[in-house]
Amino acid sequence: MSHHEIHRSNRVGWLRASVLGANDGLVSTASLIIGVASASTGHNEILLAGVAGLVAGAMSMAAGEYVSVSSQSDTENADLALERKSLEDNYEIEQLELAEIYEQRGVDPWLAQQVSFQLMEHDALGANARDEIGISADGDAKPMQAAFSSAASFLVGASLPLAVAWLVPFHLIIVLVALSSLVFLALLGGLAARTGGASIITGAIRVTFWGALAMALTAGVGALFGVAAG
Repeated sequence: MSHHEIHRSNRVGWLRASVLGANDGLVSTASLIIGVASASTGHNEILLAGVAGLVAGAMSMAAGEYVSVSSQSDTENADLALERKSLEDNYEIEQLELAEIYEQRGVDPWLAQQVSFQLMEHDALGANARDEIGISADGDAKPMQAAFSSAASFLVGASLPLAVAWLVPFHLIIVLVALSSLVFLALLGGLAARTGGASIITGAIRVTFWGALAMALTAGVGALFGVAAG
């Protein structure tokens, strides 16, 4: 009888980027709207601030993710070039190092030698990249894809409180944006936890707590400046 386990660790990369982008868009835009509304400005000014925050935040996320992933890609390519040169100059030594790695993981020395020999015969660079330096020889880092993904997820998160602020009356903006954002955050945290195989309740509470704290702080700052301006 076959036994198949469902592992979720392969989702960590895209899940982290998507959740981070949507969460950042939701929290930052909702907090900005609440902070500006707390200063008692007009409805149009609140919406303008929200749109400006949405555009600036999306571009910031895209640029940050692009730079981060590009740096990762540059580092991986440099490591691969170094490993490729080492294989050209010291093939036998690299094979022995690979066998030692397998021995340290509990493989019998003779079998470790055979495994390292066969793997390097099949794909020397791939075997050493994977087991010696822990990266893929194919280069998994995709800066543009990461940038667009982060910007898109930020826009999705930011559009939710902005839509609420646009649709509701001026005097209800703070309350309804705050409440709807907390609901959205709880759903986002629960969905992320469910996708990653973690506790849905824990994930929802964790994200909601920090979102509520951010909105409360910006509301306080907005109210303070509103009083000072008045």
